[in-house]
Amino acid sequence: QVQLVESGGGLVQTGDSVRLSCTVSGRISSIYDMGWFRQAPGKEREFVASVSAGNVPSYYIDSVRGRFTISRDNPANAVYLQMNNLRPDDTAVYTCAVRPLHYGTYQYWGQGTEVTVLS
Repeated sequence: QVQLVESGGGLVQTGDSVRLSCTVSGRISSIYDMGWFRQAPGKEREFVASVSAGNVPSYYIDSVRGRFTISRDNPANAVYLQMNNLRPDDTAVYTCAVRPLHYGTYQYWGQGTEVTVLS
């Protein structure tokens, strides 16, 4: 079984920077894509960013491009989301996810870490 655990969320001010971390454990190949998703209060979950097993390419939604950076550390089975210049509309529960090779969708999900950006 595969487990994902996120950390790094908290209460911050507009313009602050936060680095989220996600660690993957369990029976899983080292070759997989990783992504970050978020769900704001009262809204559906949305994709934020993704990175391949080789750390390229990275994809971002328009609202975070230029502010967020996704990266990974394969030996540590970890993925990170560096979030700069945070805005109130970034407030959400952020969840990491894994898409194993040959899978078209993300298969494993963490429980999430909450980020609240005050205005």
